[in-house]
Amino acid sequence: MILNMTQTLAPATPSPGSRRPGGPHPGVVALVALLLTLLGLIVGAAMSKGHALESPFTSSARIADRIDHYRSATRVMAWIQVGSAVPLGILTATLYVRQLRLRVQVPGPVIGVYGGFLASTMLMVSGLIGWVASRHELAADPSVLHALTFLSFITGSVGFVLGMGLLVAGVAVPAHLLRLLPRWLTWIGLVVAVCCELSFVAMVVQPVQFLFPIGRFGGLLWLVVAGYMLPASRPTTEAGATA
Repeated sequence: MILNMTQTLAPATPSPGSRRPGGPHPGVVALVALLLTLLGLIVGAAMSKGHALESPFTSSARIADRIDHYRSATRVMAWIQVGSAVPLGILTATLYVRQLRLRVQVPGPVIGVYGGFLASTMLMVSGLIGWVASRHELAADPSVLHALTFLSFITGSVGFVLGMGLLVAGVAVPAHLLRLLPRWLTWIGLVVAVCCELSFVAMVVQPVQFLFPIGRFGGLLWLVVAGYMLPASRPTTEAGATA
């Protein structure tokens, strides 16, 4: 009788084949991050007639005047930007776990984790600084506002895009070598990653700033597609395959 009770109370152990991939779907999380990024830009542009998206490469007086006139738009954009950093961090962890389940035994997943968390952190820092810049208490000091605007810009552009490039590369390179994704998709990912990493040149050559939107939106869009197409498992016959 005791043996029967023990067997009844013991939880059933699922077979290895019945296990489901842990964590949320990477494609869905990437899509949420992309939509929040677009939402922040659209709302900010609508509330300020596009002025909140202007470049910080102007005079301190113009920056102060712009923030004064469009303070709410600046604050809402910063708020949504901070929110968009959260799913990006979740996506990074999800992709890492998915690659481990796919038995990717190369540095790619760890590189991707470093890049993804770097991008998420830089994006959040950029949004938090933008929120601080929108405060009424700083309106009397245009030079401080200008410095905060530059700091928000550099963390949200160079800092974010460099991390995004590493995240994309950390997924694209192993997927290319192990044929986890279609070749055309991995090649696009590699091109996006290269554009992201070259964006740091914009710190000394301003015309190269066109790489920022390529890295930001191209990287997020690529992660959406890759997240939906990345398999959840590999056949056991490929257990010995490494790259």
